[in-house]
Amino acid sequence: MKVAIMQPYFFPYIGYWQLISAVDVFVLFDDVNYIKRGWIDRNRIIYQNKERYINVYLKGASQNRLINEISINRESSENINNLRIIKDAYKKAPMFNEVYPLLENIIAQDESNLAIYLGTQIKAVCDYLDISTEIIYSSDIKKDNDKRGQDKIIEICKELGADTYINAIGGRKLYEHDVFESQNIKLRFLDPKTKELTYEQFNSSFIPSLSIIDVLMFNSKSNIHNMLKGYNLNE
Repeated sequence: MKVAIMQPYFFPYIGYWQLISAVDVFVLFDDVNYIKRGWIDRNRIIYQNKERYINVYLKGASQNRLINEISINRESSENINNLRIIKDAYKKAPMFNEVYPLLENIIAQDESNLAIYLGTQIKAVCDYLDISTEIIYSSDIKKDNDKRGQDKIIEICKELGADTYINAIGGRKLYEHDVFESQNIKLRFLDPKTKELTYEQFNSSFIPSLSIIDVLMFNSKSNIHNMLKGYNLNE
């Protein structure tokens, strides 16, 4: 069984969804510390032919707190304002009429816990893209939470009965093949074929690695299914 483990992100880029589709079980790492200025609560879209950030507005966000201990700021109108920004940005995109209602349901969901909010968003996009991978929260897995780094990853894999752990290529320096192999777990890294992940964005020059929102707005499901297969698995 193949397993991947990543923090829940806000409408992450296509490589995140490649990782989900490449495994049998995808673990949302929700019981680790929140990271400021990362991808947990923000991402980039095209707005007036330039990249622009959209954000989840939070309450009590701190790097000293776990992701699942942080709340959405329901008193702020800015979270719903994301919908206006997305509508203005993509109302002329080819898939707008199909995709916008999906985003509307996700962003307007009545959920205050950040981890659950993001998990619900990730599951909804997977459903739309017919990705059947099982998605679970790491906080629901019995484990030694005092362990850190690859030791914690290995424990989760063993608890789930994984024989292969797949990580994003950017985390290559964090893990050691021999340590995983000593636990009978293969270690692989997903490397996106970036040239196969380009598509037409209005009339501007292509801006890579934007939020999945951008991919959804400009591509049919069949095109996205092809993109999801556009990666290499490296040792």
